Amino acid sequence: MPDPQARAWVEIDPVALAQNTRAIRSYLGAQTELLAVIKADAYGHGAVAVAEVVLAQGATWLGVATLGEAIQLRRAGIGAPILLLGGVDTAQQVQALLYWRVEPTLATWEHLRLFTQVAQTAGTILPVHLDVDTGMSRFGVPWHEAIPLIQAVWHSPGVRLASLYSHLATADDPDPQGVYLQQQRFRQVLQEVQRLGIPCPKVHLANSAGMLLDRHLHYDMVRVGLALYGYAPAPHLEGILPLHPVMGVRARITQIKEIAPGTGVSYGHRFVATQPMRLATVGIGYADGVPRGLSNRMTALVRGRRVRQVGMITMDQLMLDVTAVPEVQVGQIVTLIGREGNHQITAQDWANDLDTITWEILCGFKHRLPRILSASPVPVSLGAIASES
Repeated sequence: MPDPQARAWVEIDPVALAQNTRAIRSYLGAQTELLAVIKADAYGHGAVAVAEVVLAQGATWLGVATLGEAIQLRRAGIGAPILLLGGVDTAQQVQALLYWRVEPTLATWEHLRLFTQVAQTAGTILPVHLDVDTGMSRFGVPWHEAIPLIQAVWHSPGVRLASLYSHLATADDPDPQGVYLQQQRFRQVLQEVQRLGIPCPKVHLANSAGMLLDRHLHYDMVRVGLALYGYAPAPHLEGILPLHPVMGVRARITQIKEIAPGTGVSYGHRFVATQPMRLATVGIGYADGVPRGLSNRMTALVRGRRVRQVGMITMDQLMLDVTAVPEVQVGQIVTLIGREGNHQITAQDWANDLDTITWEILCGFKHRLPRILSASPVPVSLGAIASES
């Protein structure tokens, strides 16, 4: 349960996370592994806690963006293979990779020289994952330049080719033409690698959207982020799997006041009451991750009822119109994202209102909001969830 003194918090539902992971795992073929993407502190959900649940439910790999994220997991006792999706460019970073048993992405000739030199000096072999840029134009070796680099990796001492992968740029688009163009380019690289007799233990291409779009994109492993946390990446991909949002956001009412018609509310008086109103001030604001752009547009749930937010959202507080909610009191818990009674507000709702993406909303909640496990009719611990089959 939340700290009675907490003004606001992020609530994580380990049961929903476990259910989502099992649904994804059962959707994949027996030969396809699940890499759980838990970069950015597991999209704001808490990387260590998420890692414990998803690994217990069938994930075999973890994906992170930075070396620091990987070290956090290792220090917490997470022993599963970790793929570093971002780049490293110093000898000290590569030495840390070796020490913490983190497998890096290789995307350039400079990477190969650095990895080889450090690994040889250490007297070991570093597994590397070669990222082929088939259309993302972000990280990775361009697909039409990939073969010489792959050959060099294969013949270089100190490194071992652990996988070839690429990243889909438009898998959430209703038109799959771009996806299949990238797959065609990726397939050409794989065919040439096979012709050259270069063994590659693992091949992976699909993100959450690619996984849901077409099983032919699954290959040896899929890299799933958003779907783990309960959201389909696009409307046309909804309903394929039974996904449940894992994150809730709640806060407490800190003051209730009556205002008269003509009273302006919050900075700039962008809202002016047209009738007598009861306002509830809530202890959460844009410094916590509630976008200011939702001012006068969002709703919240109070005592199972949907109420509107009024006035500009401020750094630490926002105001709700609770005129129609009886018996509301200071200390009352307000649901900003989550379910109460028959109503639910999701991160996707906020994203739709702001013309942005669900990923941005989930990652936006700051760490001055404590992360807690959601209440359950039966006490639930991460250990209990981990033991489910």
